[in-house]
Amino acid sequence: MIKKDKSEILKLFGKNLRKVRESKGFTQEQLANELGLEISQISRIERGVINTSIYTLYQVSTFFDIDVNELFDLSE
Repeated sequence: MIKKDKSEILKLFGKNLRKVRESKGFTQEQLANELGLEISQISRIERGVINTSIYTLYQVSTFFDIDVNELFDLSE
């Protein structure tokens, strides 16, 4: 198993979030409003700039009705 560094993991996580969000037909603004977050926070998560909280991860997976593992596909 090849280990990935923090930056790479955050970017892959963000890419997965973007893919799920777009597949469900939501903009960053709509998702932010639904979760009570700033649009800029969604943007920073999707770009891999920040390490989001476990609670935000829970909110996203619950809102989109997905297993959190979908957001952690780090196979790229």
